[in-house]
Amino acid sequence: MTPPVQHDSAALHVTGQAHYTDDFALPATLLHVAFGLSSIAHGHIKQMDLRAVQAAPGVVRVFTAADIPGENNYAPVLHDDPIFATNLVQFHGQPLFAVAASSHDAARRAARLAQIDYEVLPEILDIPAALAADSYVLPSETLRRGEPEAALAKAPQRLNGTLSIGGQDHFYLEGQIAFALPQEHGGVLVHCSTQHPSEVQHLVAHALGKQSHDVVVQCRRMGGAFGGKESQAALFACVAALVASLTGRPAKLRLDRDDDMQMTGKRHDFLGAYDIGFDTRGRIVGASLMLASRCGYSADLSGPVNDRAMFHADNCYFLEHVQIVSHRCKTHTVSNTAFRGFGGPQGMMLIEAALDDIARHLSLDPLSVRQVNFYGDDTRNLTPYHMLVEHNLTHLIVDDLVASSDYLRRRQALAEFNASSPIIKRGLALTPVKFGISFTATQFNQAGALLHVYTDGSVLLNHGGTEMGQGLFTKVAQVVATEFGIPLSKIRVTATDTSKVPNTSATAASSGSDLNGKAAQAAARTIKNRLVAYAVQQYQVSTDAVSFESGMVRFGDQTLPFAAFVLEAYMARVALSATGYYRTPKIHFDRKSFSGRPFFYFAYGAAVTEVAIDTLTGEHRIVRLDILHDVGTSINPALDLGQIEGGFAQGAGWLTSEELCWNQAGVLTTHAPSTYKIPAVSDWPQDARIRLLENTPNAEDTIFHAKAVGEPPLMLAISVFHALRDAVASASGPQAARQLNAPATPQAILHALTPAAAVNRPVQKEIA
Repeated sequence: MTPPVQHDSAALHVTGQAHYTDDFALPATLLHVAFGLSSIAHGHIKQMDLRAVQAAPGVVRVFTAADIPGENNYAPVLHDDPIFATNLVQFHGQPLFAVAASSHDAARRAARLAQIDYEVLPEILDIPAALAADSYVLPSETLRRGEPEAALAKAPQRLNGTLSIGGQDHFYLEGQIAFALPQEHGGVLVHCSTQHPSEVQHLVAHALGKQSHDVVVQCRRMGGAFGGKESQAALFACVAALVASLTGRPAKLRLDRDDDMQMTGKRHDFLGAYDIGFDTRGRIVGASLMLASRCGYSADLSGPVNDRAMFHADNCYFLEHVQIVSHRCKTHTVSNTAFRGFGGPQGMMLIEAALDDIARHLSLDPLSVRQVNFYGDDTRNLTPYHMLVEHNLTHLIVDDLVASSDYLRRRQALAEFNASSPIIKRGLALTPVKFGISFTATQFNQAGALLHVYTDGSVLLNHGGTEMGQGLFTKVAQVVATEFGIPLSKIRVTATDTSKVPNTSATAASSGSDLNGKAAQAAARTIKNRLVAYAVQQYQVSTDAVSFESGMVRFGDQTLPFAAFVLEAYMARVALSATGYYRTPKIHFDRKSFSGRPFFYFAYGAAVTEVAIDTLTGEHRIVRLDILHDVGTSINPALDLGQIEGGFAQGAGWLTSEELCWNQAGVLTTHAPSTYKIPAVSDWPQDARIRLLENTPNAEDTIFHAKAVGEPPLMLAISVFHALRDAVASASGPQAARQLNAPATPQAILHALTPAAAVNRPVQKEIA
């Protein structure tokens, strides 16, 4: 484990000097852009009168689909997301037109003056309605292994149940924003808050009817993203670029928070159902699982999100005979999209709920049922999609955490506390995590980097990853500093730029450090090998005699400062610039059979959470948290701990307080912090004990044998939900715990505590 290093922008963040897209100095000719949005969830546009909009003070021009010179689309996969709706409206808040005006206020006020006549059509707003109507954005998928029907029929015991899992808004601190400047020969430069600059580049080019080389997209940093700026950012970049291109003036589009929440996709909410057979120890012998998600009106990234939910429906558990059915439901709501975990958390939630229910059915500790179902090392180690689980750390982590958290003693102490406490009830849960690392779309598992070494010994680095606060730029700079043996202060990382590193993948799937770190290392080694070759020739030493460390270059008995050595190499005409490239090895996947090795490796972790609930109000508090998480050999422990803490907090918010609500007209009613509650500082556990697993380097050849840490920690928060279920069971019995759905808001907890809760369960589609 390397020493912790401060985030490269930490001082800038806390002093307000970090530069975001909204901080660019505004040109005198800047146009401000605002959207005109639909006021219905589903219907045809009969007439759209924009004369009052055009005549409003400060308005320069109004833009509709008819003004788009290229393709009216910003969807990344199926081309089913129009930039501006033409005839058909499919969700409340869908963009119909844009206004360019002299000020932000003038543009927003003008956009509200449109007179639009609709033919309102019936809307489908939730998963049960979509299932009943067979309304899907993509065909349903089935993953099978073994003989689940026969195994279920022969099972000693059998249980079925359902679980409702809510969605989540990304609530990034920096909202969606794009700033476009026209360039020579019809080109356009777009500054955009995006996780996927190359995709934005391509979609802007398509919308403008241009080639990719006509569009440059740059992003120095984002104020948070969490998946919400992977595909969604393209809409705002396309419209800003459209305005800039057609008017010849710079254009800026910055969303108000309410508009942002109404217009952009969320984490997919799911309905899950299970039918599971098991023995007297709780070991699963057969399982049939159903996962149905609300995708919204278009596909967006719902295909791979739901695929990953299927891939993670096993979590850490061996399912020998299993069927997993996935329904991708079409509704007249905003299209849901990528969110930290990318479907994995929802898949895990269902199997964890099933194991919880099995344990209470058998009057066993849920931990013992989880343990008896863990993947083995040499046997019971094949996933439902036929990937071997190698280097399994689940047993090591859980055994360590059971001891270090004093789980068994605390379990007994909680039982005694609850027996004597009529109002406050406590709950305890330990849940593990096994999360696959790689894009499931194999082609995205590649990265590039560009590296310059200057004659004064300073280094300029650019790569395809984007910085959203997670510290990627810092980690990749550490890789280069290590390769050259120079201080981190000698390296500067520049904004992600499609004109420097082309055809990049999104910074997503927890792969940013793995991919870009390896690409930067390849570039550094290319230059380093040239320098070594020069030293061998110039100083008549062997290759092994040349080393780079502590800012010095040693060759035989001689030593030179790194800066002096590279200047000398330059004078000898040694190239000091290089590109680097990396592609993830070993991965392959057959989409038709749902089998293969979609992941390079798994990251592991576990959490023990203790909660207390007030049975009169439904409120809860996390009393204590113990986490042990696997990051391989940490590149930067400070950043990794920050990701673990932040991921857990975000996951706890998803499962407890962050509730998305739509009314019967399809209007999102929770579209501001006044109605949508993300965790506050006061929600952090009173006692938090978080550790990195030590002395367990990644067995695969990753950068410095580290493991990804962006997404896996979010799923540690599943322990919060099950601790709440445990507390509810203590208050009102095992059946009450089964009635608790996510998010476990105070209202949901009170509902579960009420005996009548079982009467109002959501309608589910048959598993088969």
